[in-house]
Amino acid sequence: MDVKTDDAALVDRVAALVDAARAAGADAADAVAVRGRSTSVSVRLGKVEASESSESDDVSLRVFVGKRIASVSATAASDPRVLAERAVAMARVSPEDPFQGLADPALLAKSVRDLDLFDPTVVSADRLREDALAAEAAALAVAGVTNSGGSGASAGVGGMVLATSDGFLGRYMASRFSRSASVIAGEGTGMERDYDYSSRQHFADLDDAAAIGRSAGERAVRRLKPRKARTGPVDVIFDPRVARGIAGHLAGAINGASVARKTSFLRDMMGRQVASAAITVVDEPGRIRGQASRPFDGEGIEGRKLTMVDRGVLGHWFLSTSAARELGLQTNGRGSRSGSSVTPTSTNLSIEPGETTPEAMIAGLKSGFYVTEVFGQGVNMITGEYSRGASGFWIEDGTLTYPVSEVTIASNLKDMFLRMVPAGDLDRNYGTAAPTLLIEGMTLAGD
Repeated sequence: MDVKTDDAALVDRVAALVDAARAAGADAADAVAVRGRSTSVSVRLGKVEASESSESDDVSLRVFVGKRIASVSATAASDPRVLAERAVAMARVSPEDPFQGLADPALLAKSVRDLDLFDPTVVSADRLREDALAAEAAALAVAGVTNSGGSGASAGVGGMVLATSDGFLGRYMASRFSRSASVIAGEGTGMERDYDYSSRQHFADLDDAAAIGRSAGERAVRRLKPRKARTGPVDVIFDPRVARGIAGHLAGAINGASVARKTSFLRDMMGRQVASAAITVVDEPGRIRGQASRPFDGEGIEGRKLTMVDRGVLGHWFLSTSAARELGLQTNGRGSRSGSSVTPTSTNLSIEPGETTPEAMIAGLKSGFYVTEVFGQGVNMITGEYSRGASGFWIEDGTLTYPVSEVTIASNLKDMFLRMVPAGDLDRNYGTAAPTLLIEGMTLAGD
């Protein structure tokens, strides 16, 4: 994976694309090159099922002719002149969009910070295989585990080079390593499945393979012999795995593009209370070794750390240049490049920790539902209606008692945010992070 110093050709390529676009008649342009390298090994029942390696260098070009925009994507080996001429010809027949354009040059990053995102460690396919086998073996050794759903390990690197006709040129590389295990416990119709994984920017930061396997096995066994719970109101505690999804719903609701399209249930709530006073939400693109860190966004802007929600009060939207212009605001450096388009996204988003422990939170409930998994697509981001299939454990007299499955939990995200209480167990090793969350007064549909 020694590719950090091998990106000079990509720098030359994006610069050539921008020059070709201007020569073809574009008033402005930007170009991005994206590099990807990855190797992965998956195993099942002690045998390798797949060993894969991939490499790609792709480019995309956006051109602006007046208020008209067009974009093209191709491999890095494509002729810049041909791509530029095609893009400009497309732009000339495109409808005008008053909100599109390059970012204000005054906002562009003046330098590219080193966020320690790249680990040059070379991990061989043999080492990946050994790690995957070790995770699976540890999972299968847990009493009650009866089969394997597979285990895997991977190593990869990705990077981006961005050039604009306003003179910005920036690049960065980021590595990613992972290990995972999935197993089945029980027999016949009583089988239950669970998993665990670890993903980090630096190889040495990964969780131990055997520990991941044991955790996956123990999680699966704990789910055996589930029951249904009675229909009615219920206080719900969301395990951090599921709480991260709740944080993701909040991030989606304060996305500037959704607000501009009027497809967010929080679109009229800027400066108002959208969550309980216990909730503070932070987004930090410049976190060292952050899973979603970036020294500049998809338009060349270095986003600063923002408190999106401060003690329940909404303070910011996630904004790219076009979304900001549509809302009459200024971008805050949250533009994310996806092929040729730029849309606002969160970076290292976290619901900040509270003061209580998860154990104390559970102990404080006479009865309730500790949710470890949700499924289904029952979230309406326009109205906030929330209805998901769920499984987990029933809480009785402050103790986790028996496993629960085949139930549905429902409420409205507006109400859920206002009744949300965070525990203090935040793990920031995720692009979207959240601690254990308590939400009172949801509705459970079961027996």
